Amino acid sequence: MKKILIVLLFLAAGTSLLWSEGLNLGKFPLGKWLDSRWNAVWEFSSDNIRIVDPAGSVYYDFKGKTIENFSVKPSLKGVELSFYCKETGKKYTFTKPVTNLNLLMNIKTDTGNTYNVELPFQK
Repeated sequence: MKKILIVLLFLAAGTSLLWSEGLNLGKFPLGKWLDSRWNAVWEFSSDNIRIVDPAGSVYYDFKGKTIENFSVKPSLKGVELSFYCKETGKKYTFTKPVTNLNLLMNIKTDTGNTYNVELPFQK
């Protein structure tokens, strides 16, 4: 019984290390989208998500952060990426509609605030 618990512990530790190394965006589109309200560019790469200013300086990097409930799935509106970041205390949902290149972003904070915006595609 102890051996099984030890093996399960090692598997769980290995999985959490895998999460901290990078996010697998799967079928979600890669690129950059502008949040003009905050003058911030959301960068989606194959293994990470970052928020940068238009000149490229990093505002926030999700690499190595505690990401929970990460999913990429089809929805009626298009492809949806969602996750919760423990360090920021926010749930992020991005929807890529099939009708245009923009992203729809929804952020819900642990305090109950919600932020919705359409992000135009940059490149």
